[in-house]
Amino acid sequence: MAHTPSSGTDHAYGFGTRAIHAGAQPDPVTGARATPIHQTTSFVFDDAEHASSLFNLQTFGNVYSRISNPTVAVLEERIANLEGGRAALACASGMAAQMAALLAILKTGDHIVAASTLYGGTVGQLGVGFSRLGIETTCVDPADPENFARAMRPNTRAVYGETIGNPLVNVLDIAAIAEVAHAHGVPLVIDNTVASPYLCNPLQFGADIVVHSATKYIGGHGTTMGGVVVEGGKFPWDNGKFPEMVEPSRAYHGVKFYETFGDFGYTMKARMEVNRTFGGVLSPLNAWLLLQGAETLHLRMREHCRNALQVAQFLQGHPKVRWVNYPGLPGSPHHALAHKQFRAVDGAPGASGILTFGIEGGAAAGEKFIDACEFLSHLANIGDAKTLVIHPASTTHRQLNDEELARAGVSADMVRLSVGVEDIDDILWDIDQALARATA
Repeated sequence: MAHTPSSGTDHAYGFGTRAIHAGAQPDPVTGARATPIHQTTSFVFDDAEHASSLFNLQTFGNVYSRISNPTVAVLEERIANLEGGRAALACASGMAAQMAALLAILKTGDHIVAASTLYGGTVGQLGVGFSRLGIETTCVDPADPENFARAMRPNTRAVYGETIGNPLVNVLDIAAIAEVAHAHGVPLVIDNTVASPYLCNPLQFGADIVVHSATKYIGGHGTTMGGVVVEGGKFPWDNGKFPEMVEPSRAYHGVKFYETFGDFGYTMKARMEVNRTFGGVLSPLNAWLLLQGAETLHLRMREHCRNALQVAQFLQGHPKVRWVNYPGLPGSPHHALAHKQFRAVDGAPGASGILTFGIEGGAAAGEKFIDACEFLSHLANIGDAKTLVIHPASTTHRQLNDEELARAGVSADMVRLSVGVEDIDDILWDIDQALARATA
């Protein structure tokens, strides 16, 4: 980490300090303290030899912003630091990051084992988009890690899950599923979007690759699209199952990524073979905006957790609410695992700001509730500073059939709240009056 207050080389900086400083330093030319926006497509070479060495990956530096950019690099280093990873790759969106993470190690004929409780867009990318490429996905109930083991095949090359499912709000047992993946010689890829690096670091529990939609909590304000892939740096890519990591790359000058770059060879492969080729790159301006969000991530996540727990407790005691699902509630089946994997906030497991509930009256009452909200925003996003509400079955998961909805745990009466950081009394007032109007 560059340019942080120092009390010795062995000092371990706290999360908040790293969220503000990691990867950044004053601009050496102008002295600007804030990271500059390097809004340029390309970069000047010192001479012909310098250009050749950059293109051969013999020298680190910038060539073209589709490959790397100084502003984007600060975001990559910061998120890698917050996740405890070796290296990171920033992408244009969470979906682009997910694509880059998987296509870096998958090819036609390969197989993925994934949790059935994934975000609807992920189900679409894996089940439809990847299937067109000849990559098959088997979805399993993540409640039992043995379900992943039973679904493994000789051609399985990755296991995929979410720290906290969206919108089921289930908690994944990362350590147990990592054991299954590693026993079969494949990496565990975890989408950590809902928890954020502040609440959970999946790499500490055995995950190998972490994916984020930085659009959500990292950005935090509903303004900026972005995604990040973080590599743990410990997976043995030379175990015989990933020849593309150890053999000369046909896509980039015959470089052997694992031999050349070692514990960040996977990230370099994702950068040079996937993001550079498919073009899902993050703009410098968006990287700069996401850096602003990252600086207050620790402050916002604490408030999201505090408010969400109070909302869950309020709904749990409301006579018009049939059920509430939030891992922070002591009665949740995920409560103990949340305590194990997530940072505590005020003594309770920090279970993020997402919760779901069902209203008396079913889907019709749920739609009336959403229409009756005064300042809660009805839109398809999570992780915003503002409180957001949506009916998943008719919106974010509309592309799924009845069987897929059932596997994902999305019921017709489910309402999802992404609880923001407004004053809790105002959030509770709006929910209460909307419930009264919806069930009148």
